[in-house]
Amino acid sequence: MFADFAKTFLSILFEGIPFLLLGSLISGFVDVFVSSERMAKLLPKNETISILVCGWLGLIFPMCECGSVVIIRRFIKKGLPLSSAVTYMLSTPIVSPIVALSTFAAFKNQQAWEMTILRLFFGFAVSVAVGFIVQRLSASSIVNPGVLAEPAGRRRAGLSVASAPTEGTADFAATVQAAGPKQKLLLAVQSATADFLDVTFFLILGTVVAASFKTIINQSLIPPFATNTPLAIASLMILRSLLSICSTTDAFIIATFRTFPFAAKLAALVFGPLFDFKLFWLYSMLFKKRVVTIFAIGLFIVVFLVSWRIAAFF
Repeated sequence: MFADFAKTFLSILFEGIPFLLLGSLISGFVDVFVSSERMAKLLPKNETISILVCGWLGLIFPMCECGSVVIIRRFIKKGLPLSSAVTYMLSTPIVSPIVALSTFAAFKNQQAWEMTILRLFFGFAVSVAVGFIVQRLSASSIVNPGVLAEPAGRRRAGLSVASAPTEGTADFAATVQAAGPKQKLLLAVQSATADFLDVTFFLILGTVVAASFKTIINQSLIPPFATNTPLAIASLMILRSLLSICSTTDAFIIATFRTFPFAAKLAALVFGPLFDFKLFWLYSMLFKKRVVTIFAIGLFIVVFLVSWRIAAFF
């Protein structure tokens, strides 16, 4: 049994590590070389179009969910519209070339094209929908006071805020601005290394769970969860959320649950990068706890219902 566990564990881990490393490197370079000013120049002046563009921006500037929250906090401080920032923060862990490649590789014998395309478009649709909701809300009602540079009671959430020093990342941002090309390259590698080390723990934890599921857990316990579509969808969504795996590698973990329906795996791969256990604390850096809780419940319900509907076709 241990030999089977070790073989499964190492095969999943070795498949996922290259995508995790590549995703961390790209995330580190985006962190250092893509400023909020440069990002703002790429966005249309029209807020509605800007939100739609931000939904696809991860294809150009991909970030994992951990790094995106910290960077978006800095971008909001420097004037990026909140609605656009939230849309990018939610979409980039899913709408990313690295995530697309890893999803296709993980599901190569399990409707890979369908899973990859639906995951990207599903993630885009949910992120943009949240962006439009944020656009219509008062920033002061959802965002922590320390995030904005000034009281925002009379501002709409979609409008820009003034520039101010960023808490927790001001020193890093100042260092980047003062650095030369070689120093920036080093900072990018350092940022990538930090991201890689941070999420490797969760990848290993997820791999242990997946390997245990295949080799240790009594398989007779699985059918009641896997054959009931609503229960299967909810179970994998909750499991993915608890594991807190990086979106660049989570497909390799979820793909091992072969007895679960297509819709359940899709739901897990969409909901996890939008909201998992670690993201509750990270989102609390930006939003009020009440908002984060409502956000989690709302996302769960929406992803669950849409995935349940998709189950009728797959």
